[in-house]
Amino acid sequence: MKNQHKELRPDHGTLLGELEPGDFLRDYWHKKPLLIRQAVPDIAGRLSPAGLRQLATREDCESRLVRHLRGRWSLDYGPFRADMLARLPQRGWSLLVSSVDHHLPYAAALLHSFGFVPYARLDDVMVSLAPPGGGVGPHFDSYDVFLIQGHGTRRWEVSEQDDLELVEDAPLRILKRFTPQQSWVLEPGDMLYLPPRLAHNGVALSECMTWSVGFRAPSHQEIASAFLDYLQEKLQIEGRYADPDLQVPRHPAALPVAMIERLGAIIDSIRWSRRDIVDFLGRYLSEPKPNVFFEPPRRPLRLERFAEKAGAHGLHLDPRTRLLFHGPSFYINGERLVFPPGQRRLMRKLADQRALPPMPLPDDLLAVLYEMYKAGYLWPGTGVPSAK
Repeated sequence: MKNQHKELRPDHGTLLGELEPGDFLRDYWHKKPLLIRQAVPDIAGRLSPAGLRQLATREDCESRLVRHLRGRWSLDYGPFRADMLARLPQRGWSLLVSSVDHHLPYAAALLHSFGFVPYARLDDVMVSLAPPGGGVGPHFDSYDVFLIQGHGTRRWEVSEQDDLELVEDAPLRILKRFTPQQSWVLEPGDMLYLPPRLAHNGVALSECMTWSVGFRAPSHQEIASAFLDYLQEKLQIEGRYADPDLQVPRHPAALPVAMIERLGAIIDSIRWSRRDIVDFLGRYLSEPKPNVFFEPPRRPLRLERFAEKAGAHGLHLDPRTRLLFHGPSFYINGERLVFPPGQRRLMRKLADQRALPPMPLPDDLLAVLYEMYKAGYLWPGTGVPSAK
């Protein structure tokens, strides 16, 4: 992969054109599409088609191959064999690799350059490769997305149609009918923002790579179910059901009214506080995806050597690490840590910038950061051994 260790640090003026982040959020976010020419002018060549194919062969990468042949759609999941990818035809397919930010430092820096949206909403960077005419069909997403053209050119068509009926039995959410209302051709560096539930269709005009920056938008059902799971682990309700005043029932198969009232009162007694909600959200939103595994250092540095390297070269979070905070609580990869006032400023800096510059660190904070290092959550220096 060419240039994979170069980082992207665009300022918001480049990323959003002439728009200020606040103006973008007010006028476009969740509302209407926006095309920004040359938003990421140096993206071309950061990842080659061969590099993306290589990622799609790896066990630790989530990849998919979408094919459209004779009017029928098919979907296969990776990892794929390199020789199979090399034999793909000249038309009719799209290769998609998710969470490229976990493996390519450039993609990780690109993802977090969208810091005008809270990190709690960031999802991942997906990169797709398609030959001329390739695409995944007209569809809509339930989340916001920024589509950045990397290699080649692609035509995007969008529609504000209310008809969102899907093709039956298709392995993808393909719209049965699509009537484009606007169209743009994106060249390398151009970026198109699309709000949720806006119908769109992208077709490669040449061999084409598109980088998609997506955002988390869990359904209400997902949040409620996860919160109930959280409560189940936390709840401790004493006592056991009893009915000392039980009487002979007229219908033994009928639910006793007294039992309904007693058990209903137990369920009604379940309470949670704002503190519980914050703790749940911190853990839930920082929890890595199920297919993410951290690789501790094979030969961990001793604490003294770790301190020396951090002091001389700084610290960087692993690209897979999610670090969020609220007040004194910091949530890292689903775990909660509480820091005293004197340590919070540096921890907030680490969370916001995903790095700490070279500096001597207080012994008590250093001990915690060292444990994070041994878990594979962060690394000293500028390189990240786990991003191969």
